Amino acid sequence: MSATGRPPSTTHAAIEAAAFELFEHRGFEQTSIEDIAAAVGVGRRTIFRYFPSKNDIVWGDFDWVNQRLRKLLEESGEEVPLMEALRNAAVLSNHYPDEELPALRLRLTLITTVPALQAHSMLRYASWRSVVAEWAAARLGQDPTDLTPQAIAHVALGASMAAFTRWVENPSEDLERCLEDAYGLLAAGFTVTERS
Repeated sequence: MSATGRPPSTTHAAIEAAAFELFEHRGFEQTSIEDIAAAVGVGRRTIFRYFPSKNDIVWGDFDWVNQRLRKLLEESGEEVPLMEALRNAAVLSNHYPDEELPALRLRLTLITTVPALQAHSMLRYASWRSVVAEWAAARLGQDPTDLTPQAIAHVALGASMAAFTRWVENPSEDLERCLEDAYGLLAAGFTVTERS
């Protein structure tokens, strides 16, 4: 308790920073909520006031990620072809300052390799696909549940995940370039030169 009798407080950022340091050195599964709380200097219940679960700490503010993507999609003019607008929004929504890239790489490494997080990711991916499907449906005059908007949303997520995985496994590569290339392949219908 603090001198005022209230439990000590913290911030989302402080909890994330402490948690990611522990995850990096101990591993995700080996780090408990109690460990994170001790590192931040607060009680376990305080952590849960900021994040519903340990899994949610890794995902961070995913609502903000979706809001940024939605805004970029909505700002793309009707004159921009659908796939070009989607590619531009996917790349721009994943622009991060250089100093944030190591933490992003660790976040994506955990999301793509830890079984508990992969199961948790289904809800997150569904919300991301909803943003894309709703935008595509509005552009096409269809319902978001129709096949075409759903197909666009699913393949867009696949392109993004391929780019993220490539970037995580190849630290020297550029994330935005990986995304540009993945969406470029998608837009071209994967027309590539085959080996003879």
